[in-house]
Amino acid sequence: MQSQATSRILMIRPVRFGFNEQTAESNAFQDIKLAAQTKDVAQDDARREFDEMVRQLEAIGVDVMVYDDTLEPYTPDSIFPNNWVSFHASGTVVLYPMQAENRRLERRPDIINNLAERFHVAKIIDLTHFEQEGKFLEGTGSMVLDRMYKVAFACLSPRTHADVLDEFSRQTGYRTVSFRATDANGKAVYHTNVLMCIADTFAIVCLAAISDPDERLMVRQELEGLRKRVIDISLEQMASFAGNMLMVQTRKGQKLLVMSTRAFESLTAKQIDLLDDYATLLHFDLSMIEGNGGGSARCMMAEVHLPLK
Repeated sequence: MQSQATSRILMIRPVRFGFNEQTAESNAFQDIKLAAQTKDVAQDDARREFDEMVRQLEAIGVDVMVYDDTLEPYTPDSIFPNNWVSFHASGTVVLYPMQAENRRLERRPDIINNLAERFHVAKIIDLTHFEQEGKFLEGTGSMVLDRMYKVAFACLSPRTHADVLDEFSRQTGYRTVSFRATDANGKAVYHTNVLMCIADTFAIVCLAAISDPDERLMVRQELEGLRKRVIDISLEQMASFAGNMLMVQTRKGQKLLVMSTRAFESLTAKQIDLLDDYATLLHFDLSMIEGNGGGSARCMMAEVHLPLK
C-alpha cells in the first residue's frame, strides 16, 4: 500500500507575491482590506514567512525542494504550486486546468524536467485542455487525496468541475467522492483542502460546511470506511484555515502535521491533544500569505511521491 505522507516537498519561493484580483471572486479567504493596507510590503513579508517555514521544515528533517518563481510572467499565486501539479508514486505527473488566466502561467515544465533528473517520471497526464471549455480542477486544492486507498474527495465549485474530476478518475484509477460545501455566509467553498485534511489514520473535516445531511453523512461514512478517525472542526475554525493542514514526514519517518499558526490557535485544547497523539504539530506564522493569497500551509506544499531513480 502506498504511503499517505512523503518527506519530499516541492515549494515555490515568491518574487511578486500579492493579492490576485482574478481569484478573489471565488476565494472568500482573500482579505481585500488587508491587501490594500499591505500591498507595498506583501512580497517582502510573504518571502520572510516562506523562508522561515522552509527553514523549520528542513531543520526537522523534511526534504524541501525550493524553486524560485520568475519575475515574468506575473504570477502572484505561484507560492501555491499544489494547484497546477501533483506527483504520484506510480511515476505519474498530473497537470491541471486552472480558472484564473494568470494562474495558468504558473505551470513550469522546467521544474518537471529538473525533477525528472532525480525521480522516475513514467508519464504526464495533461488535463489543461479543459480550460478551453471553462472546466477546472485545481489539483490537490480541488481534491483531497487518500493516496493509500486511491480515493479523491472533492467539493464541487467554480474551480472543481465534475467532468474533469471524472477524467482524473478515469486516467489515474482514483475513485471519487464529490459533494457540495459552503462557508458561514453560504458561499461555495472554493477548494476542498480548506475544509478537509486526510492523513494516514485520521481526517480533519468541517462537516458543518456540507449543508446537505445526506452528503454530510456520506462523507463521514466514506472517511470512516477508509479507517480514519474523523476529527470535526467548526465553520469558524475552517475560516481560520484549520482544514488546510498536511501530514508530511521526516526522512526518518517522523509524522508531522503542518499548519499555520492561525489554524493552530483556532484549535481547542482537546483537538490539539488528540492530534498530538497522531503526529507532531508544526505551525508557522503565514498571516501575510493567508490574507493576500487566501491559501495556507497545505496550499504551499506539493508532495513529491515520485519514485527515486
